Amino acid sequence: MSGDNYKINNQNDVYFLTFTIVNWIDVFTRKDYKIIVVDSLNYCIKEKGLEVFAWVVMSNHIHLMARAKEGFELSNIIRDFKKFTSKKIADRVLESGESRREWMLDQFAFEAARTGRAKYYKIWRDDNHAIELNKTDWIEARLNYIHENPVRQMIVENAEDYTFSSAIDYADGKGLVDIVII
Repeated sequence: MSGDNYKINNQNDVYFLTFTIVNWIDVFTRKDYKIIVVDSLNYCIKEKGLEVFAWVVMSNHIHLMARAKEGFELSNIIRDFKKFTSKKIADRVLESGESRREWMLDQFAFEAARTGRAKYYKIWRDDNHAIELNKTDWIEARLNYIHENPVRQMIVENAEDYTFSSAIDYADGKGLVDIVII
């Protein structure tokens, strides 16, 4: 990916990934945009060989701890996920009563034109900040980082209370995404 010093070298290893909205625009302040991400993750899990171990949707980025099952490539799954969610998010912004609609679409259109990497609207940055997690202590540290993100941002007091995260799954509940508990 362009400008990304963090590469996915082994397509089937566990990676800590960060997908960021262009210009750090706070897209995920509305539930319906977050549901697009949830539905797409579940689709990728069911149909594209993605295994998710932890996830969180913040206002302008997503963190995942994930890998591709044997026979699948993580890079391809990420590409498809970003392409699909970009289209869905842009469509939803166009259809919704979003108060920032014109501004958001202008920003997304500008990034598409500037980079030449999208026809109409560029929603996601190209990089994924992929960090291979090949040690148990790294996995635990990133798992905690993902789940504590909404707590650090003072969105919730307890990680498992944040709906758009896998923290509830690690507290013996059932979250929105079909994850694999590490």
